[in-house]
Parts: sequence; structure tokens; C-alpha cells
Amino acid sequence: MRGGVSQTNHGQLGGKVTRQDIQAVIWDFGGVISSSPFESFRRFEIERGLPQDFLRGVNATNHHDNAWAKFERADIDLQGFDQAFADECAALGHVVRGREVIELLGGTIRPSMVEALRRLKPKLKIGLITNNVASPGSVGLNPSGRDEVMAMFHQVIESSKAGVRKPDPLIYRMMCDALGVAPERSVFLDDLGVNLKPARDMGMRTIKVGDPDLALQQLESLVGFPLRG
Repeated sequence: MRGGVSQTNHGQLGGKVTRQDIQAVIWDFGGVISSSPFESFRRFEIERGLPQDFLRGVNATNHHDNAWAKFERADIDLQGFDQAFADECAALGHVVRGREVIELLGGTIRPSMVEALRRLKPKLKIGLITNNVASPGSVGLNPSGRDEVMAMFHQVIESSKAGVRKPDPLIYRMMCDALGVAPERSVFLDDLGVNLKPARDMGMRTIKVGDPDLALQQLESLVGFPLRG
């Protein structure tokens, strides 16, 4: 994601490209391949009488070094996250434990995205960069079928194992090196603009995923072949 881009309400695409220009497609997981956890966040906020987007606001505050960032880098464990997140919420006037938020992350796999991966893999390199957490014992942390989808990628970088997370530019360089492609020959899909910006600055074409079907339409225009049934 970076380089000259034009923007739409749902995505960001860089420059004119041909099929030969793109050698790799790099994906986020939650909110892209699986449904967005923000949907679960909103239901939780309604049930608990919290302000709309309160949880997203907590996560966006000091986003490089807050409880969430530390947990995704494996700087703290589940117990540490539970308390640190609770402290951050308390500072903003509400009571939410970190464990409660972890339970909201599961989501469901989007079949259309899995089909796109199936069609891409024989022709291009595909990679996954996911900010995730290592938290054994959490119920519903991952969606059903996640392991099978993860196995489809040529390379996977998980923040909890790598010790670095998006939007740190290092994690994008790590993926390009692992796939053996230049950023300019790559496309990156994510549902968060803050994660797209570093990739775009490196020269990647980027797609911001809101409407999954529109995102796939944009990706098709970049790779030059159909990805949907």
C-alpha cells in the first residue's frame, strides 16, 4: 500500500498496472479473510451500555505501545493484557477486562476470500501478515477453519511469533523478503488505513477492505484474472 494512489470509499489502488507487474498478494486476516471483529465490538458495547466505538478508541490510544500492541508483540501474556487493558478502560471511565475483548475476536471465514486465495495461489505468491495474540485458553479466539486457510499461504507472519506488528514497516519488509518480491510488485489488503499507509509508502499497491466484493473487484483489476465464482 503506498506509492501514488487513487481513493474510493472502500479502497485504495495505485497506478496503472499489468498482470506481469504483480508477483504477490499479501493479506490481513481479521476483517479481510474473516469478518471484522468490530461487528462484535459494537454488539458488546450495546450490551454493556458503552459509548459507540469505545473499544476501538481504547485500541487507538497510544497504538504503538498500549496493552493491545504489547499483547500482539507477545511483550505481555494474557494475564498481563487482561489487567493492562482494564487499566486503560478505567482511565477512560469504563470497566472492561482484557479477557472479555479477546473473546470477541473469532468472527467467521468469508468463503469468497478463500476462493480468491485458491485461484491466486497457482499463479502468484500469496502471503499473510496478521496482528494476532498467543492466548491459550481463550474461548472463540479464532474462527472455525482458520488453520486450513492459514495453510494456503506461501508465507505467514504472525505478530505474536515475530515480535513485530503492523503498522511497523519492518513487518512488511519481512514479508517481501520471505516471498522474494519487491514491494512495487505486491498488493496488500487490510481493513485498517493505519496498516495500509506503511505498505503504500514502500511502494505496494493497497486495497482497503470494507465491502469484500468490492475489494475483490479491485484486486481482480490489479492481477488481471477473475477471483470470484
